Amino acid sequence: MYLKKLKIGNVELKNNILLAPMAGITDLPFRLICEKYGTGLTCTEMVSSKGIYYNDAKTKLLLNVTNERRPVAAQIFGSSIEAMGYASKYVSNIADIVDINFGCPAPKIVKNGDGSKILLDLDLLEKIAKTVVDNAKVPVTAKIRKGWDNNHVVAIEAAKRLERAGVSAITIHGRTREEYYSGKADWEIIKEVKNNVNIPVIGNGDITNKEEALKMFEETNVDGIMIGRASIGNPWIFEQVISYLEGKEERKISNKEKLDVIINHINLEVKEKDENVGIKEMRKHLAYYVKGTQDASKIRVKINKIETKDELIDCLNEYFNNI
Repeated sequence: MYLKKLKIGNVELKNNILLAPMAGITDLPFRLICEKYGTGLTCTEMVSSKGIYYNDAKTKLLLNVTNERRPVAAQIFGSSIEAMGYASKYVSNIADIVDINFGCPAPKIVKNGDGSKILLDLDLLEKIAKTVVDNAKVPVTAKIRKGWDNNHVVAIEAAKRLERAGVSAITIHGRTREEYYSGKADWEIIKEVKNNVNIPVIGNGDITNKEEALKMFEETNVDGIMIGRASIGNPWIFEQVISYLEGKEERKISNKEKLDVIINHINLEVKEKDENVGIKEMRKHLAYYVKGTQDASKIRVKINKIETKDELIDCLNEYFNNI
């Protein structure tokens, strides 16, 4: 009943269970892993529009979608209308959907007037959205938060303005910027946004398991859900949610399958970023992959000292074979 194909503009997704873009997490290797477990859409990490505008090589590396299943979205951020217009045009040649980040709460982002800071200036938000839509060759979506703080809860007005600007879908995270990721996400505001616009609304915040996924659909009537932090070290959450919504019995993920996924993830990271960087990048993922397993704290300490792929894989093989 709740699981369905989702149409964003002229792009049809195979389902409405989506991977949230997360800075430092949803690089190409992680997206490829999540795809295998059924997510309906993946999205790049947020990419600086100014980085694209000034032809920064590191910024453009974040837009690598090689071998990725289509459709795929690319997320851009920034408060410069000129740079956002340019970036929109640029990423339209790479991705099937352009997503605008109006929700990032990170201090280094908001101090530049970007991300969720734009929720304090809805005229600017609407201008940016209109510029991105006008310059994009593909559908445009936007991600917002409940507001800046409890004195500036602007999600409904922001959503209306985004729809007016031509945005094809909105994702809303049910927290203010001030709340960051603390406390409990407000799903009532998500429901209110859904009730006030005619474009698809995707709910985000506190979907940590299959039961919460169903609850989000039931309580908010959203068109889709977006899973972020709960997928780190747990990419099979997408398969579990899909099976649950279909009324099917959940397939047990064995330790062997977990190990195979981890080794695949390591190989993809090393291929994408070279051994030195790739192994360091994997440490944060591995901390989540082993969370809750036997002697997890000991293996984390060991992993964080390893610097070569072969040694890391040998260490993990030994660990998983003994639990």
